Amino acid sequence: MTTEIISADLKLVLRRLKLSRMLDTLPDRLTLARQQQMPHQDFLLLALSDEATRRDSQAATLHAQRAHLDPAMQLERWDPTAKVTYDQMLFNELVALRFVETHAHVTIVGHVGVGKTFLAHALGHIACRRGHSVLALRADQMLKTLKHARLDGTHEVELRKLLAVDLLILDDFGLDAMDATESRDAYEILTERHRAGSMIVTSNRGPDEWLATFADPVRAQSAIDRFTNNSYDLIIEGESYRPRMKPKPPGGDRPQPPATPPPTAKTRAARRTRRGRRG
Repeated sequence: MTTEIISADLKLVLRRLKLSRMLDTLPDRLTLARQQQMPHQDFLLLALSDEATRRDSQAATLHAQRAHLDPAMQLERWDPTAKVTYDQMLFNELVALRFVETHAHVTIVGHVGVGKTFLAHALGHIACRRGHSVLALRADQMLKTLKHARLDGTHEVELRKLLAVDLLILDDFGLDAMDATESRDAYEILTERHRAGSMIVTSNRGPDEWLATFADPVRAQSAIDRFTNNSYDLIIEGESYRPRMKPKPPGGDRPQPPATPPPTAKTRAARRTRRGRRG
């Protein structure tokens, strides 16, 4: 198949319009259009659709980076053979992201290593692709940042960052007891985002156990009650997912040659005899 040659004038115009990346696929598209005798409008739609898809993909990648989402934790990379169980119908509903549109929340609960963070980040990637603003943080890091921000007068700025995004992902919430300052910050986030933005919270503990981690049980009860009454609960059970994410050396999947069996007693005796003859 002969590749179409793009003229220098067309290249110049595409660069002026900041469409130079179309040159990556345009020759193949021109060839296809010629072979199929494609109408001009259909060809133009095809060429511009390539560029729109490329820009959407690039934008989603940039949004995911700014959101601190792990690039390896995307739904298409989830291992379906993982020995974990969860409500698949509920997860399919979460993938539709209707919970983001209605400002509802999600709690992902399970013991260590079952894939809570993976699924939370996977939902975050989907949200980025659909144009939502996302921010993913570990709960302890978030509380530490807010505590330091109180000291340098930037607390309101940091708090607004957490409240402004469409979807806030908090990982490993409720692992440790919070002091009075951390409890107040957690209270503000849970209450301010109520009906105003969505959250995904992962934890080893169910929401009924979070109360014990707050320093102020009265505030905690109010915040947790608002959160849980507007939250989907995804419970994950099973074996650890982390071994499936362990890096593998190049060629790690190749079959290894069988190990040399240890010498038998008869072989060892024959070797000693040969050495004795040499001596």
